[in-house]
Amino acid sequence: MIDRKSLVRRHTVRLTEPDPAHVLTVGNGDFAYTADITGMQSFPAHHDQSAAMAERRLAVNTATMSTWGWHAMPNPEGYTLPDAMTEHNTVRGTVSYPDKFGIAAMMGGDLPEEMRAGAWLSANPQRLDLGRIGLLLRPSPDAAPETGPGALRDTEQCLDLWTGTISSHFTYAGQEARVTTVADPERARVAFRIESELLADGLAGVVLRFPYPSDGFFQTSDWTAPERHRTDLDEVTDTGCVLRRTVDDTTYSVRLSWSAGVVGPTRNPHEYLLTTDSDTLELVASFSPEGEIPSLDDDFTSLAQASAAHWRDFWTSGAAIDFTGSADPRAVELERRVVLSQYLTAVNCSGALPPQETGLITNSWHGKHHLEMHWWHAAHFATWGRPELLERSLDWYLSILPEARATAQRQHYDGARWPKQTGPDGRESPSDIGVFLIWQQPHPLYLLELLHRSRPESELVTRFAELVEDTAAFMVSFVEERDGTYHLPAPLLPAQEFYDATTTEDPTFELAYWWWGLEIAQRWRERTGRERDKQWQRVQDGLALPHRRDGLYTAIATEPYLKRDDHPALLCALGFVPSTPLVDPGVMTATLQDVRADWEWNSAWGWDFPVMAMTATRVGRPDLAVDALLMDTPKNQYLPTGHTPQIGSLLPVYLPSNGALLAAVSLMAGGWDGADGECPGFPAEGWTVRHEGFVPWP
Repeated sequence: MIDRKSLVRRHTVRLTEPDPAHVLTVGNGDFAYTADITGMQSFPAHHDQSAAMAERRLAVNTATMSTWGWHAMPNPEGYTLPDAMTEHNTVRGTVSYPDKFGIAAMMGGDLPEEMRAGAWLSANPQRLDLGRIGLLLRPSPDAAPETGPGALRDTEQCLDLWTGTISSHFTYAGQEARVTTVADPERARVAFRIESELLADGLAGVVLRFPYPSDGFFQTSDWTAPERHRTDLDEVTDTGCVLRRTVDDTTYSVRLSWSAGVVGPTRNPHEYLLTTDSDTLELVASFSPEGEIPSLDDDFTSLAQASAAHWRDFWTSGAAIDFTGSADPRAVELERRVVLSQYLTAVNCSGALPPQETGLITNSWHGKHHLEMHWWHAAHFATWGRPELLERSLDWYLSILPEARATAQRQHYDGARWPKQTGPDGRESPSDIGVFLIWQQPHPLYLLELLHRSRPESELVTRFAELVEDTAAFMVSFVEERDGTYHLPAPLLPAQEFYDATTTEDPTFELAYWWWGLEIAQRWRERTGRERDKQWQRVQDGLALPHRRDGLYTAIATEPYLKRDDHPALLCALGFVPSTPLVDPGVMTATLQDVRADWEWNSAWGWDFPVMAMTATRVGRPDLAVDALLMDTPKNQYLPTGHTPQIGSLLPVYLPSNGALLAAVSLMAGGWDGADGECPGFPAEGWTVRHEGFVPWP
């Protein structure tokens, strides 16, 4: 058996100097608190992504976020989705898509009138930064507080992954300080123990700051609009208080409990300071939405113990992989990435809602879910033997099923069409790209199939039967029959997004995925005692074969056939998708080698390298699989924190990279039904691979 404690602890994150891109997070999938070098959120300006973007440097905000914390700006114009729609002519008649908005419009400047509805609908709702809890440090009791970490000395910080604990040490004004930070494994609570003479000397206190939300598509908070929200201090005692927040129509509370101290407002709006005459301060902060009473029945010690027990259970459950003894010098780095990615996805991607690309750390795309990314965020939980972490977010699809049905009906389809980018209500966000994507459509089917493989005797089949039926019904009605062959017709965009939606047809990946998604739906029917659907089968049997050119697969079946930048998504047709009658393994092997040799890898994204690894594994090229995972290119760099920045401070955290890595490694080690040999994705030479607990892939 693998010594899991040693495996995890040899990858403890250690930081020795302040860096605006290096943040550490504690959380539980539905709540997360992200800290700077002090173990708290002491220097928000140092981590300001907006300023970093302007200066072309990398930074990550230190926010506090939850799956329930959402806000919508006022909508005085009363914009609704039809205001952002364009009509497109298809063989089914006129179809309306909400495409009156896009990246170019997001980048600023005056919006034309026809884009304003799309801008509001895209920005709202946005995920809330619930508030910042940091240290206020000053060289004397009456001096101005420090705004950056430059005055700190001897900074040391570690994240103990085994217990989910951040331990921070630094010296300020000649005095040592130690901060310990943990999160409640069940609720929206974070706890701190601060030990320093700075507290008793009046040189340190705990400051709470509350921003207004931002409607910027890669921004979290607006500190320039204090008049637009309200913070009320209430229920003040010697050891606690409640801060009640009113942000337009959104309300929530923060209940604080401390060991000893006094709290009060500062001269700055929405800012409160907690001071004490002791050299030790313990603080628990509990966040809750309107209508819920935040609980503070635990102190710091009990929450630290609960965190330690939770993470010990996490690491000792499910799968593990150990590369000790490998001769390949890259093995240590791969193992580090795998361990850190397990922690980051558990904290950010295992909640009640599909996550955003930046999880609960900072906002991307207004904090919205990108449903085409949900697979990369969470599929690995099932194959790593932790299916319960995937299941948490799947019931949400049932909650938005009426919205998905309405979209399909409006576009003259059967069943339910799943959105690409959305908030918790399931309403599509206007986009000139997202509304034409289709590869998110089979995702719920694939995720449910992976979950079922982990829990074949569960009630999943009956609970999700209607969702499966409606998802497949849309897929069958979406195809277009021509001379007995079924095509994926325009308008659509493939996962490699930069084609013309009005002319693109039959993308290679989506064709294979359509067959596989319908096959899952057929199996689901059989599990409920029904026969395979004959029309579904006709579509499966008659799907167009992926287009070939010069003996290789192309991305799409229409000109320009293949662009060699962005996602090499055509490889997903065998790797991500298991073997299907549509894809020839020999042709895919040649296509893999061609893509590997001639692609604009600087334009690829973090999940593209695991895609290559999965394809290489399925076609029997483990050497190429490992090379793909560890390719030295800008968007495949893993920081000491485990994060993989993609486009600077616009996207300084990108969790699809971490989830995709885990999916690929589980395929490479655990194999699939009928796979030959042990660890089919790792070369026999140079690699010593011990693993346990993986669930084989289809």
